[in-house]
Amino acid sequence: MNGTYGTGPGPGTAAGGEVVDGDGGGATGAGAPVGAGPVTPVDSVPGGGVPGGGALGRADTAADGGVAGEGAPGDNVPGAGVPGDSVAGKGEVPGDSVPGDWESLLSAALLGTDRRGGPGGERDAAVALLDAAAVATVRRRAGLRPAVSAEHPAPAAPDTRPPLPEPAARRLAQLLNDRAGAAGSGGGRSSAPSLAELLPQWLAAANAYGYRPPPSSLPGLLDAARARTDLRAGAVTLAGPRGRWLAGLNADWKFALRSGDHGAAGDAAQDPRAARALWEEGLFAERVALLSALRVDDPAAGLALLRSSWGQERAEDRLLFLDSLRTGLGPADEEFLEAALTDRSRNVRSTAAELLSCLPGSALSHRMAERALACVTLDRTGVGPRVVVEAPRECDAGMERDGVVVTPPSGRGQRAWWLGQLVEAAGLGGWGERLGGRSPEQIVALAVADGWRDDLHGAWSRAAVRQGDAEWARALLGPPPSVPASAAVAGDPARLLSVLPEHERAAWVTEFVAAHGLSEAFRMLGACAVPWARPLGRAVIDALDIAREAGSYPWSFSGVMGLAERCLDPSDAGRLTPFTAEPSEDGPHAAPGAAGYWTEAFRRLVTTLQLRAVMHAELAGTDLDGAVAAVRGGC
Repeated sequence: MNGTYGTGPGPGTAAGGEVVDGDGGGATGAGAPVGAGPVTPVDSVPGGGVPGGGALGRADTAADGGVAGEGAPGDNVPGAGVPGDSVAGKGEVPGDSVPGDWESLLSAALLGTDRRGGPGGERDAAVALLDAAAVATVRRRAGLRPAVSAEHPAPAAPDTRPPLPEPAARRLAQLLNDRAGAAGSGGGRSSAPSLAELLPQWLAAANAYGYRPPPSSLPGLLDAARARTDLRAGAVTLAGPRGRWLAGLNADWKFALRSGDHGAAGDAAQDPRAARALWEEGLFAERVALLSALRVDDPAAGLALLRSSWGQERAEDRLLFLDSLRTGLGPADEEFLEAALTDRSRNVRSTAAELLSCLPGSALSHRMAERALACVTLDRTGVGPRVVVEAPRECDAGMERDGVVVTPPSGRGQRAWWLGQLVEAAGLGGWGERLGGRSPEQIVALAVADGWRDDLHGAWSRAAVRQGDAEWARALLGPPPSVPASAAVAGDPARLLSVLPEHERAAWVTEFVAAHGLSEAFRMLGACAVPWARPLGRAVIDALDIAREAGSYPWSFSGVMGLAERCLDPSDAGRLTPFTAEPSEDGPHAAPGAAGYWTEAFRRLVTTLQLRAVMHAELAGTDLDGAVAAVRGGC
């Protein structure tokens, strides 16, 4: 029944009163170690000991020598000992007794030793409490059982893409570091280019070459995509299988698992049994990714998978799953979407109605067309034909079921609100027959009675965008107006432009900028393809020069300047160089400081265009000096 104390610096005390030097092992008799307390059999000690061993609690020890058990946090077990030994810890326990209950120590600390008392006895209660907490902390840590080692994750799938050229890899690190620095800056535009604003364009170019990034850049790349949704598609594509592997290990990057035909979802989409298993057992992000991947290659299989669990899904999940049906949307989805019109969730019902209205031959589209056509007629009794509108006077249950929202937004008339929703959801193909066999261009040219023109044309504009009808979009836009677009085009010109082919967009906006300058062109410029076509770029540069020469308030053009940095063709930098000369004094009608601001803005624009040229040369592996020289010599 002998045991050995540990090697603490304090003296141990044997049962017979013999003092044993704490620096060496001290044999004890049948007595108890330091501190008062009864002898406790090992089986009664929380946390349990090693068979045949003893565990030391509040100055308690086993009757026989043994191993101090591995206690759980909060238990009075000093930790694992050596077989056949009882471990008393290091040194003498402060005070006459040490409360082993961690909760008691916390309670005394929170309430105060004046109210709760402490373990000090004759000693200062507060000091004794802190000493006891220190000892208990060591015991809690020593008593922790080693965690069971988790299985190592499966290795990432191989990435067979070629690596980024070394200059491009350094540029990526610079772009990501600038993003982090910009997040902590105080704002404002300096004369140096903003690398963070160029990151989306760099990602698109790198993905066009099919490169893979250095593994060390993946965390920064995923963090950047987490902070900016506009980066996600490009960042996840560049990150490749290794990035998706990392995303599976970090909940902050789970968005990468939802990005199309990627990772486990992309693999499972090729195997029906694996797809079913992932759909039933996978994380929500993986299920969304699986459904999106299936809708690309096999829309019917994706719909069948969604049907199988639709009734058990949460409303917010049903909404996102339903939104995935936009990919591969076709007549085969109509029955399911019709059933979703009676869903418990208003958002689900609204999304189902929107998707059905995108199917020109759907029953909902026909129902909405019947209602809309009944509200609009052609009047031939006057000098010339005109459109007469009789908006609905009530919103019945059928209209509500088909997605019509009853309550209008603030400031909008109720009848006009209902009319707009009916016309927007109706197929555009029925209007020609209703209005005398006219083409969209001829219909738009008709007069509209009683001030209903803006409401009717605005609804047609939204329908053209929803249905992707370029003929109607072209008719509603018309030629670039002789007055600013906000007064001449009903609806949103930028959204209508997005339906047209790229060359038509650029040509329309070029004429508009040449006629009206840049004050209302910002959103329309954003709808144009990047880089801007050369005629559009030159029109923008000319309009900026006119504004500079006129002494216009310069800060109102900062948005267009930012767009120009990202969208102008780098070869246009040569035309901007004359505007970077040292400014003369502000003219008599110029805004204060305008000349200096314009010069600084043009310098930044030129520097950014030159940097973009270098970035493309780095990705292409071509001569960097030659790229810069070509940009500087552009005209």
